[in-house]
Amino acid sequence: MNRLVLSILAASAAVATAAESHIDETLPSYKTVSGVSGSLSSVGSDTLNNLMTLWAEGFKKAYPNVTISIEGKGSSTAPPALMEGTAQFGPMSRPMKAEEIDAFEKKFGYKPTQVRVAIDALAVFAHKDNPLKGLTLKQVDGIFSSTRKLGGEDITEWGQLGMDAWKGRPISLYGRNSASGTYGFFQENVLGKGDYKATVKEQPGSSAVVQGIGGDLYALGYSGIGYKTSGVRTLPLSSDGGEFFDATYDNALSGDYPLARFLIVYVNKKPGAALPAAPLQFLTYVLSKEGQTIVEQDGYFPMPAELAQEIVDSLSK
Repeated sequence: MNRLVLSILAASAAVATAAESHIDETLPSYKTVSGVSGSLSSVGSDTLNNLMTLWAEGFKKAYPNVTISIEGKGSSTAPPALMEGTAQFGPMSRPMKAEEIDAFEKKFGYKPTQVRVAIDALAVFAHKDNPLKGLTLKQVDGIFSSTRKLGGEDITEWGQLGMDAWKGRPISLYGRNSASGTYGFFQENVLGKGDYKATVKEQPGSSAVVQGIGGDLYALGYSGIGYKTSGVRTLPLSSDGGEFFDATYDNALSGDYPLARFLIVYVNKKPGAALPAAPLQFLTYVLSKEGQTIVEQDGYFPMPAELAQEIVDSLSK
């Protein structure tokens, strides 16, 4: 199953020890530069929509003459927008598929550049008053999938999860639509690339998923951790039926939480050439202390400084 790859930072990341923050204190503060102007556009992930909007607001304070438009209808909308030149940024909550990369490379002669901008723990949410202690990935597959590639039983009601007080009550399912990178990530990493049940209530956005679960005591659904509200709780997960791990920063960074992932912004960068000034500075801001503070405030997990700096350096050469 998917594990977040942060091995180069495991020993060296100087993460703040304060319980309320995981901002790496060695992240540089953003410094404005001259010559930044023009219009920027972002088309892609709904999971990243709030973050892109907040980053844009912060960036515009530094560069009032820059205009930025944000559209978040799903990760699958990012590659076409980059290829057509209608967006400089293609935020995605999953890596591009091979066929998306191939189409881009066929047009431009080189691959799109992947920029990791934040860490997410894709959570399985339950209503805040649901007492369930946790789920194995095999159980999650049995709940959400009609094909059950992980080999578990078909789970349709709460009694099958040991919830005797709710025996016979059907599990109400919420999820994303097929344009969503979160839909694709969950399908690949939980359902073993199997099919979703027809009973999953597909939502156009992550906030609608969480809102639905928060209003339905017998519901389960999945979404990025940044959309967590007081009406829901995250369920600890086990990849193998052994130890259960909740969707926390430490568990995401270590890889113990099985559904940790990077959030990504793709750009069209010619090999051997720096990004133009405006998109380069926007991504530099995103990976600065100010940009990563926004990540944490929006409920996601910030990047370690060493990795952030390595990414910024790669964009300017």
